[in-house]
Amino acid sequence: MSDAPNDTDHFETLDRDLHRFSYLEAGTQYVARPMVAPGIALAFIVIAGIAAGFFFGQVPMNMIVVAAAVFGAYMALNIGANDVANNMGPAVGANALTMGGAIAIAAVFESAGALIAGGDVVSTISKGIIAPSTVENAEIFIWAMMAALISAALWVNLATWIGAPVSTTHSVVGGVMGAGIAAAGFAAVNWPTMGKIAASWVISPVLGGAIAALFLALIKSRVIYQDDKIAAARRWVPILVGIMAGTFAAYLALKGLKRIIKIDVQTALLIGLAVGVASWLITIPLIRRQARGLENRNKSLKVLFGIPLVISAALLSFAHGANDVANAVGPLAAIVHATEYGSFSAKVSIPLWVMVIGAFGISFGLFLFGPKLIRMVGSQITKLNPMRAYCVALSAAITVIVASWLGLPVSSTHIAVGGVFGVGFFREWHTVKRMRHNSNGVPEERRIAPEERRRRKLVRRSHFMTIVAAWVITVPAAALMSGLVFYILTAIVS
Repeated sequence: MSDAPNDTDHFETLDRDLHRFSYLEAGTQYVARPMVAPGIALAFIVIAGIAAGFFFGQVPMNMIVVAAAVFGAYMALNIGANDVANNMGPAVGANALTMGGAIAIAAVFESAGALIAGGDVVSTISKGIIAPSTVENAEIFIWAMMAALISAALWVNLATWIGAPVSTTHSVVGGVMGAGIAAAGFAAVNWPTMGKIAASWVISPVLGGAIAALFLALIKSRVIYQDDKIAAARRWVPILVGIMAGTFAAYLALKGLKRIIKIDVQTALLIGLAVGVASWLITIPLIRRQARGLENRNKSLKVLFGIPLVISAALLSFAHGANDVANAVGPLAAIVHATEYGSFSAKVSIPLWVMVIGAFGISFGLFLFGPKLIRMVGSQITKLNPMRAYCVALSAAITVIVASWLGLPVSSTHIAVGGVFGVGFFREWHTVKRMRHNSNGVPEERRIAPEERRRRKLVRRSHFMTIVAAWVITVPAAALMSGLVFYILTAIVS
């Protein structure tokens, strides 16, 4: 009998080798999967640098613009991963939007807000913090803006990596302030402007929380605690949709259409009123149709609040894009202007390609790195349902719109998280109030031990303290880092 291997042995050997290759491919894919998102982000950053080089190929200092575009794209990615996640978290946490739907809505409306209505805040962040008269020349100003951009991007990236919910607005403003002090001393900083911005940091989360609590109080008193909840919802949900649509229309008329036609405040308010009334009338039959056959209980209300929550999430994304694009492209716009014209005293003109970098960078950052933070904000601070999430989103949208209207670079992180805490703390207060005024015997909550009641608090105090600590440390940390980066940059080029 021959000892030569037969065909079966060959196939068995081949199968073993193919299995080894299959295991190797599976292992390679498993290892490479975490690198997909950073790889796409790196490709976007490189494309942004190439685009800057293309537009500024004939400018003597074009490499500075290329570097600024790279760090501007890098900063925009971090904003998308951080701030946009905070804004879309409530809708996802309330199960009113899927993760894919939230990302799609945010990407479209973030880009639209940045490209249509992002101009005024960019002017504030780029040239309102440092007084131009205190800086020696355009080159020093350029390096100061570069240091601010680099330090802000690095700080937000570091904070996101360790899971600290910091404000990108704080990072950029702190970076600009630190670079200005390093470049020309404390006199370089426009302290009245900084005071105005700092006041908005305190006012915005308080205002966001207060508005969210007021809307939740309205919904509880006019809808949830009514005998016929569905009838009350048919009456009030269209009104709430009209409020959102009217606010959005007034803002768009005043800010977004100014490049086409000049509209004063009174006309914008009239436009908002007209759109709000029209939206209210259109929504009435939609909600009435949706309410047919629903049972008279709180669970049914979640269905009726799906539409206003989706609309408010889109509105918030637009307002956030208009306001926070400044964080990514404000210093970049200042560098481009100073490089092209050799001065920084004139009003900064924002090129379209600069705005595109900010808009697309925010969208890419959300798509690549946002889902994890969206889940954290939506479920770990306090429990949200569609009614509560609607209150958070609407209050945040109104607050961001007012801030952008006034040209204040407020933090959407502060506003959104403030709204979440506002809803949670209002629920705690309202629960205690109902317990005290309950005259029909001792409620169940009163029979729970005090330690257990503290454990069941509706707002997690550990998150509250962590967020406040992160807010406090961001500005000085970004300013210190920016000053060090400025000294390093000037030492390298000198």
